[in-house]
Amino acid sequence: MNVISTYKYARISAFKAREVTREIQGLPVSAALDLLAFTPRKAALLISKTLKSAIANAENNNNLKAETLVVREAVVGEGPTLKRFQPKARGSAGPIRKRTSHIRIVVTDEIEIKTREPRKPSARKKTAGAPKAKKAAAEATVVEETPIAPTGEPEKIAETPEAAAPADSPATGGDIAEKAGE
Repeated sequence: MNVISTYKYARISAFKAREVTREIQGLPVSAALDLLAFTPRKAALLISKTLKSAIANAENNNNLKAETLVVREAVVGEGPTLKRFQPKARGSAGPIRKRTSHIRIVVTDEIEIKTREPRKPSARKKTAGAPKAKKAAAEATVVEETPIAPTGEPEKIAETPEAAAPADSPATGGDIAEKAGE
């Protein structure tokens, strides 16, 4: 059964209120109220009042349980606009439009409540990390082949950052550090 609640002449523009109502459509009323409680907008407070009114209408007038209710529809229509004027330079006037809106929420118990399944990490993300690890390991150990004249066979030398710079070279500061300590 559908239960309707309407908030007429709400002092907010329909454009601003529609951003919030789009978020609660199709949600169970408990989840919609939680979402509205943590939305930092003026429209969230007005829509929350309307939703609570719809829940109360369903419980008191139609003997429905709040746990089974789902927000079927949340619509914001434009209300009348209050027209005011602000004095401007040289005796002219600038218009001020104070917009109003009508918030209409329909809750129902006919739609089955569906909970979203938690997302599983995709296989694409798992394999994306593996090549980076292999690449980093390959960069850490660089293998060079250097020919040695007496035997004629190339010798493989593993080069690491420590082996690349001898202890007394300027890169590591071996002798410089000892002289500075004297």
